Amino acid sequence: MKNLKQYDFWFVVGSQHLYGPEVLEIVSRHAAEMAAALDASAEIPCRVVYKATVKSPDEITQVVKDANYDDNCAGIITWMHTFSPSKMWINGLDLLQKPYCHFHTQYNRNIPNEGIDMDFMNLNQAAHGDREHGFIAARLRLPRKIVVGFWQEPAVQRQLGSWMRSAVGVAVSRNLKVMRFGDNMKQVAVTEGDKVEAQHKLGWQVNTWPVGLLVQEIDRVSEQAIDVLMAEYQENYTLATENIPAVRYQARVEIALQKMLDQEGAGAFSNTFEDLYGMEQLPGLATQHLLAKGYGYGGEGDWKTSAMTHIVKAMTQGLPGGSGFMEDYTYDLEPGRELVLGAHMLEVCPTLTSSRPRIEVHPLGIGGKADPARLVFAGPAGRAMMVTLIDMGGRMRLIMHDVEAVEPVYEMPNLPVARVMWKPMPDLMTGAHAWILAGGAHHAVLTFAATADMLKDWAEIMGVEVVHITAETNIDSLKKDLFLADLAYKLKN
Repeated sequence: MKNLKQYDFWFVVGSQHLYGPEVLEIVSRHAAEMAAALDASAEIPCRVVYKATVKSPDEITQVVKDANYDDNCAGIITWMHTFSPSKMWINGLDLLQKPYCHFHTQYNRNIPNEGIDMDFMNLNQAAHGDREHGFIAARLRLPRKIVVGFWQEPAVQRQLGSWMRSAVGVAVSRNLKVMRFGDNMKQVAVTEGDKVEAQHKLGWQVNTWPVGLLVQEIDRVSEQAIDVLMAEYQENYTLATENIPAVRYQARVEIALQKMLDQEGAGAFSNTFEDLYGMEQLPGLATQHLLAKGYGYGGEGDWKTSAMTHIVKAMTQGLPGGSGFMEDYTYDLEPGRELVLGAHMLEVCPTLTSSRPRIEVHPLGIGGKADPARLVFAGPAGRAMMVTLIDMGGRMRLIMHDVEAVEPVYEMPNLPVARVMWKPMPDLMTGAHAWILAGGAHHAVLTFAATADMLKDWAEIMGVEVVHITAETNIDSLKKDLFLADLAYKLKN
C-alpha cells in the first residue's frame, strides 16, 4: 500500500496580470510560505507543493493538464490571494480530473490597524476573490471541498488533511484491482453487482482467477519462507495451539496469496468457502494477516466490501483505530441495552482489537476442509462506523452507520472467532430499520479510524450517493430522503 507521503497536493494560487510584477512576487512568496507550513504540519498527511500563481486562462489550463497526468498528484488546492476573474478558470476546470479543494483563507490573520491602506487592500483580496472563484465552480456544478478558515489554525488544517485522505481514497479507487478466487456465494443478492459499472464509475478492475492457480502457488512455497512468516506470527500474536502444521499451512497460503496479489498489483481479494477446491483449509489466519498489512477482503465473493476495505485502510493510514471486513451476526435484545454481535467465521482483521490476538485451531462446520487456524480476539470499545457500498442498479449507494462499540458483555468461551459488539445509533431498532430500509448489506467495513466527513468527501468526488445513519436519524425523514434520491436519479437519467 502506497505511503501517504508519496502523494502530492498542488497548491495553485489565483491572481491576474493587472497587479503588476511587484504584487505578483509578493503573492508567490506568500503562497510558497503557506504551502511549506502546511506541508510541515502534523495535521497534514500528504505533501503540499506550491505549484504556481496562475494569471491567465492558458496558465490555468496548463497546470490542470499537468496535474491530470502526474501520477503522484492526488488533487489540487486553489486559493485566490488576489482577484482572479473566474472566466479564466472555465477551460481548466472543465478538464480537471483530480479531486479539487477550494481553500478560503487569507495570508494575514488580523487586519493591521495602522498598516491597512489601499495597497494592502489590493494585495489581500481573498474575501471577494474566493467568492468570484466559488461562483464558477458552482456554475459548472463541480464537486469540490470547501475549507474555510485561517491557514495556521490546527482545526482548519485538520479539515484539509481529512479531505486529502479522501482524495487519496479516490486515487486508490481509480487504480484498484480486485482479485476474485471463484464467484460469489450461490443465490446471494447483495454480493452481486455490475463490475463494468464499478470500473467505469469507481475505477475498480474486478476480475476472476482460478483457485487452481492459487493451489499451484501454494505448493511452490518453500519451508524457509514459511519459517520467516511463522516468526512474524509469533512476534505479533500468541500461539495458542499445538497444531503447528495447521498454522504453517496458513502461512503457506498467505505467502502464495500475497505473491499473486503483488504480481497483479491487486490491493484486494475475495473468495468463497463454496469454491476452494484443492486447498487443505479455508484461509483464516492467512486472510487476517493480509488484512493487517492493508489488503482488502470480502467473504463469500463480496468484491465490493473487499474494495472498500482496502480504500478505507489506505485513507486512514497512521490514524488510531483499525478497519476491517465485518458481518452482523446476531443480537442481544436485553431491553435498554440492545447490542449487535459482529464477527465472521475466520476473517476479522486484527487491527480491530487493542489486545494481543491468539492463534487457535478449531473445527469449521462449512467448507469441508481440515480445521483452520485463525486469530481469536475481542474488539475494543469506542466510536466506530459500519460502511457498506451497494449496487442500486445504475448507481452506487454508500451507507454509513454510526455505532458505539463496547467490550463484549459475554465471554463466549465456545465461540472461537474474533468478535466485536456494538450499539447502533440511535438504537438497535431504529438503526437496523434504517439500514434495512436503505438496502444495507450484511457485510460492511467496520472502522474506528475513518470519519463520516472523510467518506462523504470520497463519495462526492466519486459521484456516489450517501446515506448516513446517525444518532439523529428518523425513519420518516429517511424515507423522504431515499424517495428524493431515487427521484433525483430518475430525473438525471
